[in-house]
Amino acid sequence: MKKIAIPVIEGKLSQYFGQCSHYLIYEIEGDEIVKTELEIPVSYDLSEIPEWAAKQGITDIITYKIDQQIISKFINNKINLFIGVPFDTPQNLIDDYLNGRLISDEKIIKEITELVK
Repeated sequence: MKKIAIPVIEGKLSQYFGQCSHYLIYEIEGDEIVKTELEIPVSYDLSEIPEWAAKQGITDIITYKIDQQIISKFINNKINLFIGVPFDTPQNLIDDYLNGRLISDEKIIKEITELVK
């Protein structure tokens, strides 16, 4: 089973991971969505979100941009990150994820990677 979290604002993917109104969390078994939850994290402190996500059992996060300082915290919690994903509705993004069509913007990945160096 996988649990995929998508940060949402105004019905679409949030531009910045920690600046969203809520997360939609999809529970996936095989290639089927078995449950969808709306979660509002108890803290908006970015450094606490990786631990919160791990406690929720989240295995994957789909986002556009993320603060490079917390990437290692997600990795330490064994949470996969899909970064640079185009703005779209959560339903379209999860459908792309399930069908292997989720595409990252190489420019965003390069921007975040260069910050890490």
